[in-house]
Amino acid sequence: MTEITSLRDIPQKNIFRKGDTFVLFGELFGRGYVNGLLDEARKAGMNIVGMTVGRRDENMALRPLNAEELAEAEANLGGRIINVPLMAGFDLDAPAGEPTPTALLADMTLKSWQEDKLDWAQIERCREAGIARFSASVAKAMAELDSLIPDGSNVYFAHTMAGGIPKVKVFLAIANRIYKGRGERFMSSRALLDSDLGKLILMNFDEVTANTLQHLIDGSAAIRARIEQTGGQVRYSAYGYHGTEILIDGKYQWQTYSNYTQGLAKKRLENVAKAAWEKGIKATVFNCPEIRTNSSDIFVGVELSLFPLLVALKKEGGAAWAEEQWKICQGLLEDGVSLQDLLDRIATYNGDATSVQFRNFAAWPMDNTPELADVMIGTSDEITKLHKDRKELITDHLSSLVLEGTGPLMFHTMSEPPAPVIWLNHDIIARQLNSVHN
Repeated sequence: MTEITSLRDIPQKNIFRKGDTFVLFGELFGRGYVNGLLDEARKAGMNIVGMTVGRRDENMALRPLNAEELAEAEANLGGRIINVPLMAGFDLDAPAGEPTPTALLADMTLKSWQEDKLDWAQIERCREAGIARFSASVAKAMAELDSLIPDGSNVYFAHTMAGGIPKVKVFLAIANRIYKGRGERFMSSRALLDSDLGKLILMNFDEVTANTLQHLIDGSAAIRARIEQTGGQVRYSAYGYHGTEILIDGKYQWQTYSNYTQGLAKKRLENVAKAAWEKGIKATVFNCPEIRTNSSDIFVGVELSLFPLLVALKKEGGAAWAEEQWKICQGLLEDGVSLQDLLDRIATYNGDATSVQFRNFAAWPMDNTPELADVMIGTSDEITKLHKDRKELITDHLSSLVLEGTGPLMFHTMSEPPAPVIWLNHDIIARQLNSVHN
């Protein structure tokens, strides 16, 4: 466990001021982790500049935003957007006249996908085409960004790119079985990773989730050099996931969701930051707690680790505001169901022998098992049924609290980051929230 560098104290320093520049390397869609960073950048009076992934036309060709889309995106961001399509990944790329990886996957079925083979020479040509396209777009976007940043100012680059699942029907059916199935509907995550389909997905995850940070660092080298030569500072942050310390048996212990298929790409993301750090570039990956989002909802059980945050709020100096969070959560449960009973169920789940086996930091990310699916998905289903309304869950409220806590922690830590990879656990999240609300 010595490999974990956790933030234990609320950071106080802030180098960012009015007129500095906050750059969102990724597109803002809805409510997510990056909103907390944006809130802090606005408070500091920074100029906000965003990017776009672009859109696909009727022939699936990538295009910039049209005038209406650009106006809507800039209003959503509260800043200027550089309208150069930065769609990462290579699932829809191919040399002229050749099929894309998505096209190559189109004939796979639930019966055939484990045996179906891909032409890896063709896949590599597609990957190279995608990298070339993305690199050229980054260069174009950075040239435009350069003209927007004054000498001597500070720049905060927030990397938010993640994902990379090709849009093919067969994967949705597979994912439902791997992440939601138990009993006869259970499917091994290892079966996916050992298949050609799984290997392609892992390659695309690497390109989207991890290698884009390298593209950002390399692509902004000229900006970084100019800023540093004129007295400013440049920072890079990225969002990771590598498990979280939560309260188990009264002490903070590392745990994780399994199977987290993107885990290998998140580890690669950490390595990109470590390599930059060794060159004197302040790039830090923040491994954030599990939350419920539109994209994480496929992972049934990922939300279970959120519940102990309620106990952490009280443990870390919580007062009236922490009590209010308990009351809000109690109000979401069916009449006759106590919040403490729910937390007791979570304690039973965390103490289960199967759950304990997966608290193996060195082996992360581990494959799923039928036994884990039974206890994790079963517990998730039981707890969801205790709510008055499946569309108003305790984990939605707790997710919003985690989002609120991580923004200031990340933003202020980047003024003087202590390491290239930092864990934000329930202890510091709770302390940050209590410091604001008490």
